[in-house]
Amino acid sequence: MLLQKFSDYLIECGTDEAGRGCLAGPVTAAAVILPDNFFLKELNDSKQLSEKTREKIRPIIEAEAIAFHFEHIEPEIIDKINILNASIFAMQESIKKLNPIPEYIIVDGNRFKPIMDIPFQCIVKGDSKYKSIAAASVLAKTYRDDYMNNIHEEFPMYHWNKNKGYPTKEHREAIAKFGITKYHRISFRLLPDQYTLDL
Repeated sequence: MLLQKFSDYLIECGTDEAGRGCLAGPVTAAAVILPDNFFLKELNDSKQLSEKTREKIRPIIEAEAIAFHFEHIEPEIIDKINILNASIFAMQESIKKLNPIPEYIIVDGNRFKPIMDIPFQCIVKGDSKYKSIAAASVLAKTYRDDYMNNIHEEFPMYHWNKNKGYPTKEHREAIAKFGITKYHRISFRLLPDQYTLDL
């Protein structure tokens, strides 16, 4: 059973990211403020939901949320500042664009950096404990999937419509065969040791 809120503050937002372990594409974060009476039976950590369920509940979350925003951080920034910092930056940017600005932030995971002097709490597996983090996880995942489906049209040989940029065997074989694209994260270990890659 997902909990409504962590703090006693009136305006609490949840934030989460998607795509941290991918070899290609952005890391995407979302931040969501939900009303206190929000109830959605199917809502859960996005990893526990089917793609069909995520797509079904996204418009419901957006229609009923007090505020939401999502942000993509592109591979060149990930390569520059590293994936942890890029993930936190994506969450911070999402929070900054909320209206109203939250009075308290709950973050999925165990790492975050202060933003705008707003108090926050990191919660490990928060996306399976709190409604606003679960909602943020659904938005981050679905908007990132949309992005990967779009760039799949440009580079269909990597099958991003299926693997979404994660390091599947098929994705790595395509990298070995075709090389890398502007969407690949060159700071990541794109191939296992048995392959060589000309950068």
